Amino acid sequence: MPIALIALGLVIVFLATRWINVLNEYERGVIFRLGRLVPRAKGPGLVIVPYPIDKMVKIPLRTVVHDVPSQDVITRDNVSVKVNAVVYFRVVDPAKSVVEVENYLFATSQMAQTTLRSVLGQADLDELLSEREKLNDQLQSIIDAHTDPWGIKVSSVEVKHVDLPQEMQRAMAKQAEAEREKRAKIIHADGELEASKALAEAARAFAANPATLQLRYLQTLTEISAEHNSTIVFPLPIDILSAFKRGEES
Repeated sequence: MPIALIALGLVIVFLATRWINVLNEYERGVIFRLGRLVPRAKGPGLVIVPYPIDKMVKIPLRTVVHDVPSQDVITRDNVSVKVNAVVYFRVVDPAKSVVEVENYLFATSQMAQTTLRSVLGQADLDELLSEREKLNDQLQSIIDAHTDPWGIKVSSVEVKHVDLPQEMQRAMAKQAEAEREKRAKIIHADGELEASKALAEAARAFAANPATLQLRYLQTLTEISAEHNSTIVFPLPIDILSAFKRGEES
């Protein structure tokens, strides 16, 4: 009799450990009763699952941060690059994530890798480097559309790093240097043009009054002598004296 009671107690403890389940706030239990899906997922909290009639699969609802491995991508302008990305997704329908796909984590990872190669292969290298946000939105939209039947919601996709070949990095550095030199030459030419216009205007003003040119000449000498403590010897043009003479006569 005591042996039978002990055996019965062990059976009850075993069944209790299999029947009584506690699900966390971020978990849901997908129940299969005699192999058929119970429509509504259970949890969170205490869940009674009468084994072996019912079987439960725990599904976490927290956002998964998946690092997509580096993919070899050939851009539309035939440049070979390595690109990696990160995908943020979560389960929004636990039943679909169990019934519609064998392993939703692996399936989403493979979908992200193939979509990454496909979308970035249709972009030029300049677009890949400068329009990252637009490509991220396009990747998120495509992956989310493919994983929606599995009960997965892809909230964001971010391209993390684009690894360029060394020869392409050198070519881009030369291109950037040439672009900077071009801008510097354009700015210098614009400055020369503005200076020539100002000099032409000054020449017309000096031509209207020759004494102004002589006064400007003397003022320049005064400025030079103030900046440098030295003796300056310069020839005195006759034009200066004649200009002052004309000024006195007038």
